[in-house]
Amino acid sequence: MLATETKIAGTTLHHATAALAEADRLMTVCNSCRYCEGLCAVFPAMEMRRSFADGDLNYLANLCHSCGACFYDCQFSPPHAFAVNVPKVLAQVRNESYARYAWPRALAPAFARNGVTIATVAALSVAVFLFGFMLSNDPGTLFSKQTGEGAFYRLMPHNAMALVFSAALLYTLVAMGMGLRAFWRDIGETRETLRVPDYNAQASRDALSLRYLDGGGAGCMNVDEKPTKDRRRLYHHLTFYGFMLCFASTSTATLYHYLLGREAPYPIWDLPVVLGTLGGIGLVIGPLGLLRAKADRDPILCEESGRGMEQAFILMLLALGVTGLALLVFRATPAMGTLLAIHLGAVFGFFLTMPYGKFVHGLYRYAALVRSAKERESLHEPSPSAARALAKTSPKAAS
Repeated sequence: MLATETKIAGTTLHHATAALAEADRLMTVCNSCRYCEGLCAVFPAMEMRRSFADGDLNYLANLCHSCGACFYDCQFSPPHAFAVNVPKVLAQVRNESYARYAWPRALAPAFARNGVTIATVAALSVAVFLFGFMLSNDPGTLFSKQTGEGAFYRLMPHNAMALVFSAALLYTLVAMGMGLRAFWRDIGETRETLRVPDYNAQASRDALSLRYLDGGGAGCMNVDEKPTKDRRRLYHHLTFYGFMLCFASTSTATLYHYLLGREAPYPIWDLPVVLGTLGGIGLVIGPLGLLRAKADRDPILCEESGRGMEQAFILMLLALGVTGLALLVFRATPAMGTLLAIHLGAVFGFFLTMPYGKFVHGLYRYAALVRSAKERESLHEPSPSAARALAKTSPKAAS
């Protein structure tokens, strides 16, 4: 989009995109009204500002949980001439922020336009490659029943598997780290803020409980103004904690392998399998619920510009859950090799899309919640830990 500008009280503010200019207009209207200040963290943060640079608007957009409450509570929402639709506009700004902070930035547009296609092709390509590798290594082993410790590695050597996916994970972590760094700088924050325990503790509580996905207490409004019809908070929890349980399963299995010398697959009662099973169930129910909630969402709240990467993210999470559970159920059959290749392909496709879509919003939202905790505390007396950390950056401390 071409850069645009907004005139506020005689001052011309330049914005990189039309969505940012529209967000500036809406925040100016909302700042005059302030009816929604108790609904979530966005409006108190907005009230601390009289003008909005692009970094401020990206901060507010990633602080928004898109619960929909402000739209239905607003007296200026469509069909009013002011046409205030904060959830939709901030969602558009949020989607644009994925590309704005992506690293390398050149890859972001391709993922935004063809997210589902790229993720699917990547997953299938890796699955086919791994299947071919296993086939060339030993066709007899690939199509025969393999059981007991080390069964997976009879199909594909552990070192080769670890090398491929460690490289993919390393790239993903670097790309996401660079994106988070760009976002943090653009919203005007420093490293010292991230080092304050109180800010991180508050942000963690807000993020892990999805505190602001409750419509100010009444509940999330997704289908219409009746919050009881929405279960997005539950589906988000199932998805997030399902993913974390799968991560815990993989981490535990890694410790088993390198510290205890025990090789996968493990018995169904062992900790890595229990964690992975519970996580896989969460990654099936949660994403299916989110897809259903997205389909049911009031069209006036929907922002379509980021739909490709959002769907890719949810579908890849669902693929992780489905293929992981299928591998667990059929691992003692001749289908294990084929299912292992498919599951590892899904893992690779997920890694590939992580830095360029909905996953990074979790990082930016957490960072936004950290800044929100700092701003809220600035209205009161700082806690001892906050005062000590921030004192290090003061001119007096520096001298």
